[in-house]
Amino acid sequence: MEPFILISIAVVAAFVVATFKILKEYERGVIFMLGRYYKVKGPGLIMVIPGLQQIDKISLRTAVWDIPSQDLITRDNVSVKVNAVLYFRVVDPQKAIINVENFMEATGQLAQTTLRSVLGQHELDELLSERERLNADIQEILDQQTDNWGIKVSNVEIKHVDIDESMIRAIAQQAEAERARRAKIIHAAGEFEASQKLVEAARQLSGQPESLQLRYLQTLTEIAGEKNSTIVFPLPVDLLQSLKSLAKVTEKP
Repeated sequence: MEPFILISIAVVAAFVVATFKILKEYERGVIFMLGRYYKVKGPGLIMVIPGLQQIDKISLRTAVWDIPSQDLITRDNVSVKVNAVLYFRVVDPQKAIINVENFMEATGQLAQTTLRSVLGQHELDELLSERERLNADIQEILDQQTDNWGIKVSNVEIKHVDIDESMIRAIAQQAEAERARRAKIIHAAGEFEASQKLVEAARQLSGQPESLQLRYLQTLTEIAGEKNSTIVFPLPVDLLQSLKSLAKVTEKP
């Protein structure tokens, strides 16, 4: 009787182990009854009837997928290599098990093709300076396409944009030319503003002779204060005009 009892205990223990499953907080079990979908169970202790029910466990944690480097040509015909990282998680275990064979592989492959398709529609400058907007565009497209698989794409981050050395030199030359152009524009704007101020000052001084005389005396004071050995006294323009008019009068017969 003892061997029979031991065998019975072993059979019962095996049945209990096969019947009861423990799922962690982040796990869910998709239960099939005779091959047909039954329900989603978990977390905690669940019961699966051996022979009648089957279980596929799935994790609800955010998965990280490193998108391999992709060769693409931008809209301005520049050949680059781009790699990125994808963050996604399962929000509907039933769809993730039934609607797609391998949701991890399917999502990764879809991310590669979407990355090439979206970035190929933009110029190189946009790839380098507008990564946040491009990340959001790729994430939105992937999220829409993976919705039927029960997948939520939470984020996409472009990591590296590799460019040929010849193109790097061309970009550096372009940036230098752009800085030179901006410097010339700023200098021209400063000259124009200064000329406007000088015209306004001349107009104001011409309307007030007293101010012109004061400015004349101030200039003489500044010249004298510089300890120059030779001081040139400029004659006022109105004095020269008066002398010219006097000369014309004396020349008349």
